[in-house]
Amino acid sequence: MHGPLFPIDPDVDLHLPAERAELRPHPARLLGVIAAGGVVGALTRYGVTVAWPHQPGSFAWSIWVINVSGSLLIGVLMVLIAEVFPGRRLVRPFFGVGVLGGYTTFSTSIVDVQQAAARGNPGTALLYLGTTLIGALLAVWAGTAATEALVGRRSGARGTPPTTGDHRPGHAR
Repeated sequence: MHGPLFPIDPDVDLHLPAERAELRPHPARLLGVIAAGGVVGALTRYGVTVAWPHQPGSFAWSIWVINVSGSLLIGVLMVLIAEVFPGRRLVRPFFGVGVLGGYTTFSTSIVDVQQAAARGNPGTALLYLGTTLIGALLAVWAGTAATEALVGRRSGARGTPPTTGDHRPGHAR
């Protein structure tokens, strides 16, 4: 039989033993964690869209805010996973894939762009498309940069300390 028994997460580097084993131990538990996070994210998104509806063909502010705030949180999460919670194997699947995957809805933003264009609002469609793309990318960057700065301050790290002397192997320090 060729290939894995379970689909492989594209974020897993199969050359790294720790990542290669990520899905093996308990796929049911992993999938349950992702599903539970997805429920939380989707219900949150639904609540925002019910509280802040928009007319088809208009600028969909609620979806824009959802996608940009979700992108900001993805930037925050990736730093936290790498620097604060590196050994917690279910944090990324729950929050990243589940909660934020269920919360953000870039496919809906594309439908909103199409609806705006179809209703004779090409300017709104282009503005919405451009601000969604630029806003999401800037939000990921801002979330990452702000969290890195906060994590660095909390741990007392202020960048790479300057080095002095010759640090080659075999030399006195």
